Amino acid sequence: MQCVILVAGEGTRMYPLTLNKPKPLIKVGSKTILDHIIDALPAKIDELILVVGYKGEQIREHCGDEYKGRKVCYIVQEDPKAGTGDALFCAESVVTGKFLMMYGDDIHGAKTLESAIQHDHCILASHSNTPEKFGVLELNENGTLKSIIEKPKAPPSNLVNIGGAVLTHDIFSYKPPLSKVGEYYITDSITDYAQIFPVDVIEQDLWLPIGYPDDIEKAETVLENINK
Repeated sequence: MQCVILVAGEGTRMYPLTLNKPKPLIKVGSKTILDHIIDALPAKIDELILVVGYKGEQIREHCGDEYKGRKVCYIVQEDPKAGTGDALFCAESVVTGKFLMMYGDDIHGAKTLESAIQHDHCILASHSNTPEKFGVLELNENGTLKSIIEKPKAPPSNLVNIGGAVLTHDIFSYKPPLSKVGEYYITDSITDYAQIFPVDVIEQDLWLPIGYPDDIEKAETVLENINK
């Protein structure tokens, strides 16, 4: 099974740490963010598709053609500012079936990822005290995904998208529209996809988003407590 990891962004919110290296190669504890992500992947994942952009050559040097026992394929997003939707669609030609998609700046718990890949279609979620900063999930009566609302001023819930989903190649039939801020959001594609395919919502028990420099120390504290 393939895992597409979106690692093309410039990580401007992480300045000055990302001035000389891409965000996924910043260390949290003794490991890079990217290594935290890869180490949490289920054993069934045997190929990594890394969508690179900003300082992508450093990620190529870090991972090579095979990394941690998995084949690595690189896809270049020519405009890393075009958004997550554009990034995923860059990988359309190399995705072969059901796959796991991950953002390149969120650390996830391995147990939930193992559970997620057992589903035909699913999205990972977590409860947030500041849902207005994220894509908020709206659910159908049966608990499946109805829609994802990006950074709403009045969030309908505090259940948010955390950058992980199990999808099939059918997702590429739902190209996202250009948003008001000039980006293509993969969440728009997943909303349309969910109208046809029942997308289960899986709550992640460990989610550490690394958006700003201060988040590194917070994540390190959580990981240290887990490993005690």
